[in-house]
Amino acid sequence: MPSIHFIPDDKTVAVEENETITCRILILDGEMSCVSPRNEKEAVLARKLGFEPIIRLACQTQVTGDIRIRRLVLDDSDISLTRLAGPGSSTASVGIEKYLAILFADIRNFTHFAENQLPYDVIHLLNRYFYHMRQVVERNKGYINNYMGDGLLALFGLDDPATAAERAVYAGLEMLQAMEDLQPYIKQTYGQNLRMGIGIHYGDVVIGSLGDAASEKSMVIGDAVNVASRIESCNKTAGTRLLVSAAVYNQISDKVTVGKTSTFTLKGKEEDFRLYEILSLR
Repeated sequence: MPSIHFIPDDKTVAVEENETITCRILILDGEMSCVSPRNEKEAVLARKLGFEPIIRLACQTQVTGDIRIRRLVLDDSDISLTRLAGPGSSTASVGIEKYLAILFADIRNFTHFAENQLPYDVIHLLNRYFYHMRQVVERNKGYINNYMGDGLLALFGLDDPATAAERAVYAGLEMLQAMEDLQPYIKQTYGQNLRMGIGIHYGDVVIGSLGDAASEKSMVIGDAVNVASRIESCNKTAGTRLLVSAAVYNQISDKVTVGKTSTFTLKGKEEDFRLYEILSLR
C-alpha cells in the first residue's frame, strides 16, 4: 500500500493504490512515476497557471507509490492574483525549491566614494558597472536576481544545476577581471580606484514571486542565500576578493587555483565554515 508523507504536517498516511489526494500539492521527492500523469483537465489548468511538473492538482492525481508532498494552500488572495495577472504570469508561482549556486558581489568602500561625487556621477558609474557585470553573469548562464545599492545577487543553475557551482566561479573570476578593466576609466574620471568582493555558496533555496499583480517581483529565499552574503563579507577580514564555501569548492577543486583557506564563524550560524580563496582557473 503506497504512503504519502505530508509537509509541513510531518505526517505519513497510507492510501489505497490509485486513490486521489486533496488540494494542490508540490511533490518533494519520490519518482514522478509514483503518481498518475496529468489528465486532460489538469493539463489545461496547469498550462493556464504556469505550474511546474512537480506541482499537481491532487484531486486529479492518483498515487501508485511512496511520495513526499507539500500542501500548497490556495486562498482567495492567490486566486485573485492569478486572475489579475492572467495566463502564464509568474505571479501564479507558488515557489519552487532548487539547489543553486548563489553569488553575492559588493563594491568596497563605495559609500565613501559616493559621498565625494555628484549624484549623477554615482548613478552613471553604477549603471556602467552593472552593465559589465550582467554581461559576465549572463555569458556564464547566470541570472541577476537583485541589485542592492552597489551590490548584486546572481543565481546559477536555474536551467542546469549540474554545472552551477563551476559557472558561478567562472563568472566570479571574470567579474573581477571586468572590474580591473574598468579601473583606468574610474581613476581618470573620478580620481580613485574601486575594488569588489565576491562570495559564492551552493545550497537549497526557494524561488517564487512576491507582491500583487501590479508589483510582483521574483524572489529567492533560504539559508543558503544568507550564507552566500556572509561569505562575501568575509573577504574584508581575510583580505581576499573571491571566497567560496566548501559546498562550492568540493565541486570545482580540480579546476581552480586556491590561495588562502580560512575558517570563519558566520553571523547567525553556530558551526564554523571553511572558506577557500579562488585565484584563477587551472
